[in-house]
Amino acid sequence: MPLIILVADDDLGTRLSVSDYLEMSGYSVITAENGQQALSMIETYHPHLLVTDINMPRIDGYELVRKVRQKPPLRLLPVVFLTELNSTNQRIKGYQSGCDVYLPKPFEMEELGAVIQSLLVRSQVIHTELRFPPQTTKEPVDKPPSRSINSVEINHQSGNNTQAHALQLTKREQQVLNLLATGLSNVEIGNQLHLSPRTIEKYVSSLFRKTDTSNRAELLRFALEQHLIK
Repeated sequence: MPLIILVADDDLGTRLSVSDYLEMSGYSVITAENGQQALSMIETYHPHLLVTDINMPRIDGYELVRKVRQKPPLRLLPVVFLTELNSTNQRIKGYQSGCDVYLPKPFEMEELGAVIQSLLVRSQVIHTELRFPPQTTKEPVDKPPSRSINSVEINHQSGNNTQAHALQLTKREQQVLNLLATGLSNVEIGNQLHLSPRTIEKYVSSLFRKTDTSNRAELLRFALEQHLIK
Protein backbone atom coordinates (compact mmCIF):
# COMPACT_ATOMS: atom_id res chain seq x y z
CA MET A 1 0.00 0.00 0.00
CA PRO A 2 1.39 3.44 -0.92
CA LEU A 3 2.01 5.92 1.86
CA ILE A 4 -0.75 8.52 2.33
CA ILE A 5 0.06 12.23 2.27
CA LEU A 6 -2.46 14.96 3.11
CA VAL A 7 -2.01 18.28 1.30
CA ALA A 8 -3.89 21.16 2.94
CA ASP A 9 -3.95 24.51 1.09
CA ASP A 10 -6.73 26.95 0.22
CA ASP A 11 -5.06 27.63 -3.13
CA LEU A 12 -6.38 25.19 -5.73
CA GLY A 13 -3.31 25.54 -7.97
CA THR A 14 -0.96 24.59 -5.16
CA ARG A 15 -3.10 21.62 -4.15
CA LEU A 16 -3.23 20.31 -7.71
CA SER A 17 0.46 20.82 -8.54
CA VAL A 18 1.73 19.30 -5.29
CA SER A 19 -0.77 16.42 -5.49
CA ASP A 20 0.18 15.60 -9.09
CA TYR A 21 3.88 15.59 -8.27
CA LEU A 22 3.47 13.38 -5.19
CA GLU A 23 1.17 10.94 -7.00
CA MET A 24 3.72 10.60 -9.80
CA SER A 25 6.28 9.86 -7.07
CA GLY A 26 4.20 6.89 -5.95
CA TYR A 27 2.31 8.32 -2.97
CA SER A 28 -1.42 8.27 -2.33
CA VAL A 29 -2.59 11.89 -1.90
CA ILE A 30 -5.67 13.37 -0.24
CA THR A 31 -6.37 17.11 -0.14
CA ALA A 32 -8.13 19.68 2.04
CA GLU A 33 -8.94 23.31 1.31
CA ASN A 34 -9.01 24.55 4.91
CA GLY A 35 -7.68 23.62 8.33
CA GLN A 36 -10.96 22.28 9.68
CA GLN A 37 -11.35 19.91 6.75
CA ALA A 38 -7.72 18.86 7.09
CA LEU A 39 -8.19 17.99 10.77
CA SER A 40 -11.24 15.89 9.96
CA MET A 41 -9.39 14.05 7.17
CA ILE A 42 -6.43 13.34 9.45
CA GLU A 43 -8.74 11.67 11.95
CA THR A 44 -10.47 9.70 9.18
CA TYR A 45 -7.60 8.63 6.92
CA HIS A 46 -4.59 8.64 9.30
CA PRO A 47 -2.08 9.94 6.72
CA HIS A 48 1.63 9.22 7.05
CA LEU A 49 2.59 12.90 6.51
CA LEU A 50 0.95 16.34 6.38
CA VAL A 51 1.88 19.16 4.01
CA THR A 52 0.00 22.32 4.97
CA ASP A 53 -0.22 26.03 4.27
CA ILE A 54 -0.50 28.47 7.19
CA ASN A 55 -2.96 31.06 5.89
CA MET A 56 -6.16 29.02 5.55
CA PRO A 57 -9.80 29.69 6.46
CA ARG A 58 -11.56 28.29 9.55
CA ILE A 59 -8.38 26.92 11.15
CA ASP A 60 -4.95 28.23 10.11
CA GLY A 61 -1.89 26.02 9.82
CA TYR A 62 -0.49 26.96 13.22
CA GLU A 63 -3.68 25.95 15.01
CA LEU A 64 -4.07 22.84 12.85
CA VAL A 65 -0.64 21.53 13.84
CA ARG A 66 -1.19 22.40 17.52
CA LYS A 67 -4.45 20.43 17.50
CA VAL A 68 -2.70 17.51 15.80
CA ARG A 69 0.11 17.48 18.35
CA GLN A 70 -2.43 17.40 21.20
CA LYS A 71 -3.64 13.98 20.05
CA PRO A 72 -1.30 11.21 21.34
CA PRO A 73 -1.62 8.99 18.21
CA LEU A 74 -0.62 11.95 16.01
CA ARG A 75 2.27 13.41 17.98
CA LEU A 76 4.82 11.79 15.67
CA LEU A 77 3.02 12.72 12.41
CA PRO A 78 5.61 14.42 10.14
CA VAL A 79 4.47 17.96 9.22
CA VAL A 80 5.76 20.27 6.47
CA PHE A 81 4.72 23.91 6.41
CA LEU A 82 4.51 25.14 2.81
CA THR A 83 3.80 28.87 3.05
CA GLU A 84 4.44 32.38 1.77
CA LEU A 85 5.07 33.56 5.35
CA ASN A 86 8.83 33.68 5.68
CA SER A 87 9.87 36.10 8.40
CA THR A 88 12.07 34.85 11.23
CA ASN A 89 9.24 35.27 13.75
CA GLN A 90 6.83 33.35 11.52
CA ARG A 91 9.30 30.48 11.08
CA ILE A 92 9.93 30.38 14.84
CA LYS A 93 6.18 30.29 15.46
CA GLY A 94 5.90 27.44 12.95
CA TYR A 95 8.47 25.30 14.72
CA GLN A 96 6.99 26.16 18.11
CA SER A 97 3.59 24.97 16.91
CA GLY A 98 5.12 21.60 16.02
CA CYS A 99 6.13 21.49 12.36
CA ASP A 100 9.16 19.44 11.30
CA VAL A 101 10.17 21.45 8.22
CA TYR A 102 9.30 25.04 7.23
CA LEU A 103 9.47 25.42 3.45
CA PRO A 104 8.73 28.92 2.09
CA LYS A 105 6.98 29.61 -1.21
CA PRO A 106 8.05 29.75 -3.98
CA PHE A 107 9.61 26.31 -3.71
CA GLU A 108 11.06 23.60 -5.92
CA MET A 109 9.08 20.37 -6.19
CA GLU A 110 12.28 18.34 -6.07
CA GLU A 111 13.18 19.90 -2.71
CA LEU A 112 9.70 19.20 -1.34
CA GLY A 113 10.01 15.60 -2.56
CA ALA A 114 13.40 15.20 -0.86
CA VAL A 115 12.07 16.67 2.41
CA ILE A 116 9.06 14.34 2.37
CA GLN A 117 11.16 11.27 1.63
CA SER A 118 13.58 12.10 4.44
CA LEU A 119 10.77 12.64 6.97
CA LEU A 120 9.00 9.43 5.97
CA VAL A 121 12.17 7.34 6.30
CA ARG A 122 12.81 8.82 9.76
CA SER A 123 9.18 8.25 10.74
CA GLN A 124 9.32 4.60 9.65
CA VAL A 125 12.48 4.03 11.70
CA ILE A 126 10.95 5.66 14.79
CA HIS A 127 7.72 3.68 14.54
CA THR A 128 9.67 0.47 13.98
CA GLU A 129 11.79 1.13 17.07
CA LEU A 130 8.64 1.79 19.10
CA ARG A 131 6.93 -1.38 17.88
CA PHE A 132 9.99 -3.60 18.18
CA PRO A 133 12.27 -2.21 20.90
CA PRO A 134 15.74 -3.75 20.85
CA GLN A 135 16.16 -6.53 23.39
CA THR A 136 19.26 -6.66 25.52
CA THR A 137 21.10 -9.92 25.03
CA LYS A 138 24.36 -11.16 26.48
CA GLU A 139 27.17 -11.31 23.97
CA PRO A 140 29.20 -14.55 23.95
CA VAL A 141 32.79 -14.23 25.11
CA ASP A 142 34.12 -15.60 21.84
CA LYS A 143 32.27 -13.93 18.99
CA PRO A 144 32.01 -15.84 15.72
CA PRO A 145 33.79 -14.32 12.72
CA SER A 146 31.81 -11.56 11.05
CA ARG A 147 29.89 -12.49 7.92
CA SER A 148 29.50 -10.61 4.70
CA ILE A 149 26.50 -8.30 4.42
CA ASN A 150 24.64 -10.82 2.25
CA SER A 151 25.13 -13.76 4.62
CA VAL A 152 23.51 -13.34 8.05
CA GLU A 153 22.92 -15.97 10.70
CA ILE A 154 19.32 -15.94 11.98
CA ASN A 155 18.49 -17.73 15.20
CA HIS A 156 15.12 -19.37 15.74
CA GLN A 157 14.24 -20.47 19.28
CA SER A 158 12.51 -23.84 19.56
CA GLY A 159 12.12 -24.87 23.21
CA ASN A 160 15.65 -24.93 24.60
CA ASN A 161 17.25 -25.56 21.22
CA THR A 162 18.59 -22.86 18.94
CA GLN A 163 18.69 -23.48 15.22
CA ALA A 164 20.54 -21.25 12.80
CA HIS A 165 20.61 -20.87 9.08
CA ALA A 166 22.30 -18.43 6.74
CA LEU A 167 20.29 -15.78 4.95
CA GLN A 168 21.46 -15.38 1.39
CA LEU A 169 20.31 -12.32 -0.57
CA THR A 170 20.76 -12.10 -4.28
CA LYS A 171 22.38 -9.00 -5.74
CA ARG A 172 18.99 -7.76 -6.97
CA GLU A 173 17.32 -8.40 -3.60
CA GLN A 174 20.07 -6.38 -1.92
CA GLN A 175 19.49 -3.51 -4.36
CA VAL A 176 15.76 -3.55 -3.68
CA LEU A 177 16.35 -3.67 0.08
CA ASN A 178 18.73 -0.69 -0.08
CA LEU A 179 16.14 1.37 -1.96
CA LEU A 180 13.31 0.26 0.34
CA ALA A 181 15.31 1.66 3.24
CA THR A 182 15.26 5.12 1.62
CA GLY A 183 11.44 5.13 1.64
CA LEU A 184 10.93 4.67 -2.12
CA SER A 185 7.73 3.12 -3.45
CA ASN A 186 7.73 0.05 -5.70
CA VAL A 187 7.18 2.31 -8.70
CA GLU A 188 10.18 4.49 -7.82
CA ILE A 189 12.38 1.46 -7.17
CA GLY A 190 11.31 -0.01 -10.51
CA ASN A 191 12.22 3.23 -12.27
CA GLN A 192 15.70 3.22 -10.74
CA LEU A 193 16.35 -0.45 -11.48
CA HIS A 194 14.53 -0.42 -14.84
CA LEU A 195 12.09 -3.09 -13.69
CA SER A 196 8.30 -3.23 -13.54
CA PRO A 197 6.51 -2.55 -10.22
CA ARG A 198 5.17 -6.13 -10.35
CA THR A 199 8.73 -7.46 -10.53
CA ILE A 200 9.75 -5.26 -7.60
CA GLU A 201 6.75 -6.58 -5.66
CA LYS A 202 8.04 -10.13 -6.21
CA TYR A 203 11.47 -9.17 -4.84
CA VAL A 204 9.85 -7.51 -1.81
CA SER A 205 7.77 -10.65 -1.19
CA SER A 206 10.93 -12.73 -1.41
CA LEU A 207 12.59 -10.47 1.17
CA PHE A 208 9.58 -10.88 3.48
CA ARG A 209 9.81 -14.66 3.12
CA LYS A 210 13.57 -14.87 3.67
CA THR A 211 13.52 -12.59 6.73
CA ASP A 212 10.32 -14.02 8.20
CA THR A 213 8.71 -10.55 8.23
CA SER A 214 5.27 -9.49 7.05
CA ASN A 215 5.55 -5.77 6.26
CA ARG A 216 8.07 -3.07 5.40
CA ALA A 217 8.40 -1.83 8.96
CA GLU A 218 9.37 -5.27 10.24
CA LEU A 219 11.70 -5.78 7.27
CA LEU A 220 13.41 -2.44 7.93
CA ARG A 221 13.78 -3.28 11.60
CA PHE A 222 15.32 -6.65 10.75
CA ALA A 223 17.64 -5.11 8.17
CA LEU A 224 18.87 -2.49 10.63
CA GLU A 225 19.52 -5.06 13.35
CA GLN A 226 21.35 -7.42 10.99
CA HIS A 227 23.28 -4.62 9.24
CA LEU A 228 21.82 -5.59 5.88
CA ILE A 229 21.37 -2.03 4.64
CA LYS A 230 24.29 -0.56 2.75
